[in-house]
Amino acid sequence: MTTTTITTAAATTTAAATATAAVTTTSPHTRRKLSLGAKLRRTAWFAGALFWTAFAILEGVNHGWLAGLVAFAFFLAPDFALFIDIQGSARLARGQLSPRAVPYYNAAHRALIPFGLMLAYTFLPVYAPALFAGLCGWLAHISYDRAFGYGLRTKEGLQRV
Repeated sequence: MTTTTITTAAATTTAAATATAAVTTTSPHTRRKLSLGAKLRRTAWFAGALFWTAFAILEGVNHGWLAGLVAFAFFLAPDFALFIDIQGSARLARGQLSPRAVPYYNAAHRALIPFGLMLAYTFLPVYAPALFAGLCGWLAHISYDRAFGYGLRTKEGLQRV
C-alpha cells in the first residue's frame, strides 16, 4: 500500500509539473494578450507616429523635394542595421537578430537620439530643413515600430518583452 501511495503521489507531481510547463511555455510565434497599459502605450506610440509622419510630409511640402527625400531615407535607414551580418543571422531562429547587429539596431531605434538632435537643431543657429525633415522621418519610424510591438533587442538578438 505504501508503494502505491508513493507511485500515485509521484505521478500526480509529474502530471502537475507537466501541466505547469505546458501553461508557461509558449511558442515565440503565439499571440499573447496585451495588458491595458501595453495597449495604451502602443496607442500613444501610434499617435506619435502619425504626428511625426505628418510633420515630415509638411516639411517636404514646405521645403521641397530634397526635404521629402531625406525624410523618406531617414524613415528607412534605422532598419539597415538588420543587414549587418546577414550570414550569421541565417542560422538563428526566425525573428532573431545577429548579436553583432544588436548594438547598431538598438542605437538606431532609441527615440531619444533623434529627439535630442531635434532639440539641438531648434536651439542652435542651424538652418537645414532637410535634416529636420529627416529627423521627423526617423522618429516616425521608431514610433511605428513601437506601436506595432517591435522594440529594442536583447543582447542575444531577441525582441524584448
